[in-house]
Amino acid sequence: MAGRRAGVADLRGPGFLTNDPTELKAQLTREARALGFDCIGITEPGTIEQAGAHFLEFIASGGHGDMDWLAAQPERRVDPRGLWPDVRSVIMLGVNYGPDQDPLAILKQRTRAAISVYAQGDDYHDLIKKRLKALARWLVAAATREVKTCDVKVFVDTAAVMEKPLAQAAHLGWQGKHTNLVSREFGSWLFLGAIYTTLDLPRDSAEIDHCGSCQACLDICPTSAFPAPYKLDARRCISYLTIENKGPIPQEFRKAIGNRIYGCDDCLAACPWNKFAQEGREAKLAARDELRAPGLAELSRLDDAAFRALFTKSPVKRIGRDRFLRNVGIAIGNSGDVALAEEARRLLGDASPLVRGAAVWALSQLLGRDEVVAMKNVAVGLESDESVREEWHSAT
Repeated sequence: MAGRRAGVADLRGPGFLTNDPTELKAQLTREARALGFDCIGITEPGTIEQAGAHFLEFIASGGHGDMDWLAAQPERRVDPRGLWPDVRSVIMLGVNYGPDQDPLAILKQRTRAAISVYAQGDDYHDLIKKRLKALARWLVAAATREVKTCDVKVFVDTAAVMEKPLAQAAHLGWQGKHTNLVSREFGSWLFLGAIYTTLDLPRDSAEIDHCGSCQACLDICPTSAFPAPYKLDARRCISYLTIENKGPIPQEFRKAIGNRIYGCDDCLAACPWNKFAQEGREAKLAARDELRAPGLAELSRLDDAAFRALFTKSPVKRIGRDRFLRNVGIAIGNSGDVALAEEARRLLGDASPLVRGAAVWALSQLLGRDEVVAMKNVAVGLESDESVREEWHSAT
């Protein structure tokens, strides 16, 4: 087996397990569940033409922000055959990561940090990639009774694959008005993976939309990131702002971010279909106690080594300590706790302009104007970064 890139693998082997495609699919389903997948469905590669058109409109509108990788070679994304012309079947798989408590409850604890549910445990990419490869190996090894070849490629959220439309086409769920997948069985909490194969396997029927007139996911969004149902402007999304955005958090969104320091679950958690959701059964994806509601004061004191240690095996680690502390600084400013001003004062001496700028804003929210002006008069003359000087001027 040779992996071409993270999350992608080529596996090859001869033939079919059985001349009965229905039986092969049944065996594949049993194996998938034995490996820990909670749902599986199969579709053909030509089923997401409409979703592809919507994706191109999204890119043309600039709604992807600085995520330039989304706009690169869009033909490879809008149709699986653009990525691999030989694909005949797309096997979509899901792993439930349903939380054991209400993700919205932490938002009321303003001196503590809200980390998105999916990032409170181990990185799902690693776990699902291993399972996908194991299932693909099984499929290749099982396909031995014919002279035809069984080629496969494995993907988990790191390649040009439109997982959510393909998952809907494979009957795993439907894309709700918040553009995320919703399952009648698992609610909003499914990690997705895909196996492309040259085998011609029986297809599942596409899932239909069950949102009806509900728009709870749209109404709860703190930053109005949905210009219309089924449309997202990522530039306004808290997940984008706290994870993908590399610069300072734009002023207009800082108050709305609250204590969310990595991602946002609001639109997912608000979905009424979550009443049928189940708690995830994979221990590695379960929330670590230290990441459920960490204190902002403790997080603000992390140096690079401590940050890496706390978030080992976590997706949080990929944004780096400086962006993470930027987010913590904004949350401190939204805490309403004057005692945390001392943490913000200390961060004024941080080596990162991103962190210093967020600390300036935090102080402007927690202290009186006269005190901030006095601090500015001293700090501006010593500050070497223009963006931080601009923060001081905005703060007063």
